[in-house]
Formats: sequence, structure tokens, C-alpha cells
Amino acid sequence: MFMGEYAHNIDRKGRLIMPAKFREDLGEHVVVNRGLDGCLYVYTSSQWEAVYKKLSTLPSTNKDARMFQRMMLSKAAEVDLDSQGRILIPRTLIDLAGLEKECLIVGMANHLEIWSKERWTQLEEEQSGSFEEAAEALNGFME
Repeated sequence: MFMGEYAHNIDRKGRLIMPAKFREDLGEHVVVNRGLDGCLYVYTSSQWEAVYKKLSTLPSTNKDARMFQRMMLSKAAEVDLDSQGRILIPRTLIDLAGLEKECLIVGMANHLEIWSKERWTQLEEEQSGSFEEAAEALNGFME
């Protein structure tokens, strides 16, 4: 179970420390991929396998399904956690997410998100007012 928000810096080589709290659950290998809203997703091997199976069932006759499948699979990268708990993020994904130095790693229940500090701050500012509206739209989810 992944939850919480952790700040870490990405180095010039593209290495980012995964929070110590998450390392055991992550295992030795993870998949880093483009996420939604301008972040990256990090999946454990078993979580990625489940996502991959869902992606492989999308109908090839549906244009949106093909596009989504291409975007998800073309950027996915299997990476290892090194002895210091770092992952090496490919340059294409670093550029895609606008990662420079300060990053936030956010637990999202079954996966992690990696955000540039700037994008995360902007997202929080934009969405803080709609938090209660979203709760209401989910019809008693928190009850």
C-alpha cells in the first residue's frame, strides 16, 4: 500500500531515491511510465503485469484504444533499484514529466507518482478548491 508524499532530488544522471518506506514493497525491479496530468507512474512488477494485461485487451479496431496503448507501452521502462534505493529514469520520461531537481513521490494506493515540485504545487493550487466537490461527486465514498 502506497501513501504519503516524499520530497527527493533527481541527480544529473537521472537517478531518484525511492522513499525507504516503499522500497520493500517495490522490490528489485519496477516499471516507470508516463502518467496522467503530467507526472510519471511507478509500478511494481506485479502491478505492471496487471496493467499490461488490461492494455492488451483493448480493441485494436478502436482508434482511442490504439492511441492509449501506444502512449502507455512506448514510454514504459523496466528499471532496477540500486543498492542505495535509487531508480534511473530514462531521459525521455524525465523530459516528459518536466523533472529538473526537486521531485515529489506520491503514494497512490497501488502505484507511485513522480512529480516535478513545480507541477505538483500548481496541481495542488488548482485542485484544492474542488476537493470537496469531488468527494460529493463520489456519492458518500468517505462515509
